[in-house]
Amino acid sequence: MLGCSPDTAMAQAAFKEKNALPFTLLADEDHKIADAYGAWILKKRPSGEEFWGVQRCTFIIGPDGRITHTFGQVDPAGHADELLQALRA
Repeated sequence: MLGCSPDTAMAQAAFKEKNALPFTLLADEDHKIADAYGAWILKKRPSGEEFWGVQRCTFIIGPDGRITHTFGQVDPAGHADELLQALRA
């Protein structure tokens, strides 16, 4: 399991430690990974201002390297259960 965001490696390490995450976090500062997965998107603030950022999403990648499930715009509150159901299927 991997996590990825455009945060720095130092910020990722602090976040992993603070939240006791049992998986690797990748620093994608140049957002090449997010671009490749279609997760670097144009967003809009409530004020109407547009900016580029990461869409919170999850991809399940099978042993053959192919994406088997995609979850776009996930809500962290209930996503773990949704993810576990997909992994058990």
